[in-house]
Amino acid sequence: MIQAPRQPEQMVVDAEGYGDRLGQPAMPERTHGYVVRGMARVPQSRSYEGRFGRMFRRLPPFLPTDAQIDALAEAMVEHDGGGDNPDIPAGYTYLGQFVDHDLTFDPASSLERQNDPDALTNFRTPRFDLDCVYGSGPADQPYLYDRRREGGPFLLVGEHDDELDLPRNGQGTALIGDPRNDENVFVSQLHLTMLLFHNKVMEQLREFPEAGGADFAAAQRTVRWHYQWMVVHDFLRRIVGEQTFGEVLKREPKMPGGRPAERVELRFFSWRVRPFIPVEFSAAAYRFGHSMVRARYLLNSTVPDLPIFTSEPVEKDPRSHFGGFRILPPLWQVEWCRFFSVNGQGDGPLQPARLIDTRVAPPLHALPPEVAPGMSSLIRRNLTRGARLGLPSGQDVAAAMGAEPLTPEELGLPDRRPVPLWYYVLREAEVRAGGHHLGPVGGRIVAEVFLGLMAADPAAYLSVDPTWTPFLPAVARGDFTMADLIAFTGFGLKVIEGAS
Repeated sequence: MIQAPRQPEQMVVDAEGYGDRLGQPAMPERTHGYVVRGMARVPQSRSYEGRFGRMFRRLPPFLPTDAQIDALAEAMVEHDGGGDNPDIPAGYTYLGQFVDHDLTFDPASSLERQNDPDALTNFRTPRFDLDCVYGSGPADQPYLYDRRREGGPFLLVGEHDDELDLPRNGQGTALIGDPRNDENVFVSQLHLTMLLFHNKVMEQLREFPEAGGADFAAAQRTVRWHYQWMVVHDFLRRIVGEQTFGEVLKREPKMPGGRPAERVELRFFSWRVRPFIPVEFSAAAYRFGHSMVRARYLLNSTVPDLPIFTSEPVEKDPRSHFGGFRILPPLWQVEWCRFFSVNGQGDGPLQPARLIDTRVAPPLHALPPEVAPGMSSLIRRNLTRGARLGLPSGQDVAAAMGAEPLTPEELGLPDRRPVPLWYYVLREAEVRAGGHHLGPVGGRIVAEVFLGLMAADPAAYLSVDPTWTPFLPAVARGDFTMADLIAFTGFGLKVIEGAS
């Protein structure tokens, strides 16, 4: 049982060893079993500094017992197949994972930063800048770039069995800016798409005078700003709903002869010197995506429907599930028309994400050891981590935000005690939005963090030019969606044929 709020040095290990299993995994990949450095030691005070901090600094922690966590985790396992979300295609589940890895990129490994035991200061500001793709640049990480191609720098792309894959070394390890983007086939294919997106922009940059140049810096800015626009106007808008989106991102009246500007209005997310990532976001509200995961997917026209994970290590049967950290099997290239509303070829329908609710697909309750060493249930891992971090209850956060809290009947639990913030966010989406998007509490946290971080970034379009609009080819002029990004690269638009 967790007896009282833990001091920072107590948050990593407890008597049962769960802290160890929530910390550095037994293998080098960064997966669901890895706690991003700094998150395990979030200050309990009202500090405004550090890589991670608190949005609601005055609220007391909610400390459920291990028995309560176990019971809630069991209740959250999806047993009836779950419900589909007609408003969110399945690909946005993994786009959300990719965005998370971009936002929490750690540019210095623990081996290089032993002089910074708490990992609370001297880190790069969290930004939507595709550091997980670019790393620290071609001069500092040249192995991420293709030196054979002229007119670049171009990002390195792997190829084998007549199909594209992430670039890998001789042992099959992906050579990418963030190893977590090889955790499953879908996020690895999405990372590959981003590599190809940069390369395509680099190839065609001279055709777009709006880019302001034809060098690597202009290409990188073009890629980043279109990516940021897509994250805001395509991904975030879907996830938080139109009402919450419009409350946080305002459209200023257009000046004569000009374009309307976008302005961010924050009520709960604040900082003094530089922005940080609130643990209420990273350990609770933004984990909504786990409920969107389908138990099984169709990758393309050749590979049969398979589970996202099985409990067995991937090397035992590489073709039994879509787990990652391995060379892409032959004929396993994605058909994106099954995951996003893109005009590509394929003989199967667009797969929807699951509803955002308190039911989580069974494969996430029994993750393989390469994904979650120690504690195989992602549901229990999320609940335990929230307790270790001393997150406030969902009811307290709702009251602090002035939102109407869910009633005990709406929470759907047998007792009237407080509930973990992660559970509350999922249940609120289910009750208040039918599972189609986040509710007012979860949606507001996610929207304020996304837009607050972007507005504070001195290189982001919202900060540099809030009147900017995309100029790359798109279905709707002045817009840019994930489907537009995929169509621009031309990757994942053809039928994969053969015998898998």
